[in-house]
Formats: sequence, C-alpha cells, structure tokens
Amino acid sequence: MSAQDSLIAIVLGTRPEIIKCSPVIDECEKRHLRYIVVHTGQHYSAELDAVFFRDLALRSPAYNLGVGSMEAGVMIGTLVTKLSDVFIREKPQIVLVQGDTNSVLAGALAANKCGALVGHIEAGLRSFDRSMPEEINRIATDALSDFLFVPTDNARKQLVKEGFGAERVFMVGNTVVDALQRNLEVAK
Repeated sequence: MSAQDSLIAIVLGTRPEIIKCSPVIDECEKRHLRYIVVHTGQHYSAELDAVFFRDLALRSPAYNLGVGSMEAGVMIGTLVTKLSDVFIREKPQIVLVQGDTNSVLAGALAANKCGALVGHIEAGLRSFDRSMPEEINRIATDALSDFLFVPTDNARKQLVKEGFGAERVFMVGNTVVDALQRNLEVAK
C-alpha cells in the first residue's frame, strides 16, 4: 500500500487542537492524502467549536464522538472505547494527535491497541510537574508514539534524555506558528 493509499486519522477534541491541527490538515489536502478528522467533542460548544472549522476553511469532521464534559478517567475510558470503534471500522495506518489533552492520550492509546502507528505532534514538551494532568498525558502519549514530532530543540533533547531513539524524533517546528501564518488574514 502506498503512502497515498494509507489512511491518516487526525484526532482532536479541543479548540486549541483544531487551530494547531489546521496546518496539518491543510498539508494533507495539498498532498492529496487520504485522511479523516475525528473530533472527540471534549470542547463541544457549537459557537466556540464548529466556528473554527468554518473560519479556518476545514472540512467537517468525519466523526464527532460528542464526549462532552466528564471526570478525566471516565472521559479517557469512554474515548478509548469510542475511538477504538472508529479505528476498527476505518483502519487508519497512522493516527495523529497534537498536544496534551485527554483526547490526545485516548487517541494514542486506542490507536496503539488497534494496531495503528501513532504520531504525536508537540512531543517532548515537559513542565516537570507531575501534579498536572497534562504532564501525565504528555509523558504517556510520547511513550505510546511511533513518531515524535517536536516543536523545539529542547523538546528533542528531552526525548533523547528520556531514552527515545533519534530515529523516532522529528524536528517540525510549532504548528501554532504555522496556523498563525496560514490564517493571518482570517484573524484580521
């Protein structure tokens, strides 16, 4: 199967993830890659959610899981189940997740358990404060990922320090900068 035939699943669930994934989605479009967007619904207000898809000129998600607000452990468990159902049906070769939310961790875990490769955008970032739920999500997602897409050299160095092989780590820059440049006119 060629790269053009492979299916990419992009999992996002929050407004910042929509914005930060918009350049990745745009690049998939430009390269005519097969992809689907799976929206977990972690942020679910239509006026603060669907508007981003419209204003950023992104096609609507193929799936909206509508998870809404719930306790973190219950949310992650629910999302792993719902995402697994999608991945079993769609059979993506790679699942891309971005950041450090519950949707990101659930996406990485479900993809890993369903046999898909995992790519973590914004990998290697650390606060070194394990009392932060996001820190645990970052560490666990990096551990589950086959491809670690880092925004900075410090993030790359952190992953190397943690024992990740250099062949898994890719310096790609920060997608929020790409999103800003891509959407400067929209922002104005």
